[in-house]
Amino acid sequence: MTFAASIHALHDTAVPERTGDRSAQRLADVRSLITREMQEVEALIGEHIARGVAPATDSAKHLFDSGGKRVRPMALLLAHRCWSPVDDKARGLAAAAELVHMATLLHDDVIDDGDERRGRPTSRRLWGNAVSVLAGDLLLVEALRLGSTAAPVTWQELVATLGKLVDGEVVQLRGRLAVSLDEATYFDIVRGKTASLFEWALRAGAREGGAPEAAVEALGAFGAHIGIAFQLVDDVLDYDGDPSATGKSMLADLAEGKVTLPLIRAAASDREGFAALVAEVRTGDADAAQRLAARVRASGACQRVRDLARDETACALAALQVVPECRPREILADVARGLAARVT
Repeated sequence: MTFAASIHALHDTAVPERTGDRSAQRLADVRSLITREMQEVEALIGEHIARGVAPATDSAKHLFDSGGKRVRPMALLLAHRCWSPVDDKARGLAAAAELVHMATLLHDDVIDDGDERRGRPTSRRLWGNAVSVLAGDLLLVEALRLGSTAAPVTWQELVATLGKLVDGEVVQLRGRLAVSLDEATYFDIVRGKTASLFEWALRAGAREGGAPEAAVEALGAFGAHIGIAFQLVDDVLDYDGDPSATGKSMLADLAEGKVTLPLIRAAASDREGFAALVAEVRTGDADAAQRLAARVRASGACQRVRDLARDETACALAALQVVPECRPREILADVARGLAARVT
């Protein structure tokens, strides 16, 4: 799926009519504002994937060709455009953001024994776990090469972000060995695995575009809040979404042994009972999974997590007020509203 097709899909499915015609129109403006730049970013990603050795390159290209919304590189370019036209350095950093994200997906599918992503067989199913891991490593190497052209602090923050991504994955993996219904641990994982890369992308785009430090901090906060909201929405949809609309199988995270916030909040009234059900689900008991999901939905936890996602989006939008008024800022705001609108 091309970037333009991804934006059409985001516009058609993620922003319902009730968010307003003005919001929908601004989101559509992404096509006219940075479509050419994003096409150049995609071409750059393809070039860097091809620098590796087969079959790792085949595995990485398979994932790349399956599409995606490209939200991280798009956000980076929009942050940059708040101050300066997109240049080669910005395109390189945008490509780096997507390469890192793709690497985490390849690694996640191995860790989770994932069989399908974006409606296609995962790379690990086609080439095996070893090749998929090495393909992810290839993408990380190319991301670091691209990031090395940036300002020293941007490069250092990219390396630190990679550390946060690894730490978040390790904490999540540790939780699969012993059932943890601890909310603080959940947010440690989300900040590490999801929010950190959004935060880096927005900070990098702003800094390399010439933004003052206060605006770099504000856009970083915007990215972090959007990253958390993005994950909260995904977690709700695992229990209470429409697979035909979301493209995501119900209870997919639960089947992989992931303990997410709807479950944690539902379990607050009966930790022992929920922990026992989670243990049954992890043995492959499909009936236990359905019973657990029914209890989560009946508890009202999904609505509470929806409300929290909206709060995170509101915090993100408040952070944007530091940025001078411009079309890129307004489009960033509507991308945030569009992502959060998936929970309505």
